[in-house]
Amino acid sequence: MKRGEFLRLCGGLFLATQLPDEVVARITDPIAGPQSLKTVRRLTIAVGATKPFKALHLSDTHLTRVDSRDNERKQALAASRQRVFPWAEHYFDAAIRYARERNLMILHTGDLQDFVSEANIGFIREQLGIGDWYASAGNHEYSQYVGEAKEDAAYKMQSYAKVQSAFPNDLTVASRVINGVNFVALDDVYYNVTAEQHEAMRKEVAKGLPIVLMCHVPFYTPNHCQTILKGNGGIAGYMTGAPLSITETYQQDASRPASEQWRNRTVQQRADKATLDFIAWLKEQPLLKAILCGHCHSFYEERFSPTAMQYTVEAGYKGGAYEIEFV
Repeated sequence: MKRGEFLRLCGGLFLATQLPDEVVARITDPIAGPQSLKTVRRLTIAVGATKPFKALHLSDTHLTRVDSRDNERKQALAASRQRVFPWAEHYFDAAIRYARERNLMILHTGDLQDFVSEANIGFIREQLGIGDWYASAGNHEYSQYVGEAKEDAAYKMQSYAKVQSAFPNDLTVASRVINGVNFVALDDVYYNVTAEQHEAMRKEVAKGLPIVLMCHVPFYTPNHCQTILKGNGGIAGYMTGAPLSITETYQQDASRPASEQWRNRTVQQRADKATLDFIAWLKEQPLLKAILCGHCHSFYEERFSPTAMQYTVEAGYKGGAYEIEFV
């Protein structure tokens, strides 16, 4: 039975808490769909590696798994979100096959899951325990019901321990040296970078190795930002560290009550001083050789600094990926 037919058949039963495991599991069972990645762009990035190596860069997979351990509200959320990302599981499977067949490590830059669920966490823990993965967090990694509340540090901490337990590396700041190149994963999921993260990055720079930075939200670059704004009618640029003169033009509704002002994009994406200071400092670091990110769901490449290009990969749920050779 196709997934869409199953969801229509279940209807209200989808909210029942007594569904047996095998019935709930069918929601995420494979159905006829894509068997290979749709678009793989190949890059060669000069980073000063001691030996060339290749990796597959993925982002924005948006897994929507649930099972009987998840409550009925989460079941309903999954039904809704699976309509948004109908081929996410297929392209995820295709990406893993692609990497395995070519002996590639996987670099994932966030939103591996669409929301926190027991089924998603269990599946991620299982998959990331196979093969060679390195990851940065996305905003959806900590989303419990997708847009139901202000997402900030306090909100993140409600699920941080559970999410972190499924990933092989620290999701706030992590470092991994591969063939003489320092891959640093940094959490900027809410459009800001903290002073503590800045200090951690200073320590990474002090190691004296070339750096490839991995984050979810792209850092501000002017052409990319304007392209996004043009495409969405000026709603928002969806970039970390955009100048305040730009974020002030984003979507905002002053008539919303004070408790709902966080919903305005100009509030959500406004960079604080620590973030703007970090961006200015980062542009001056000659050891920064590349930035890998996602979040915007489309390919885009733009220079971030004199020594580093920023590569934004197309969403995994759309079948996009970069195959990168680091030399």
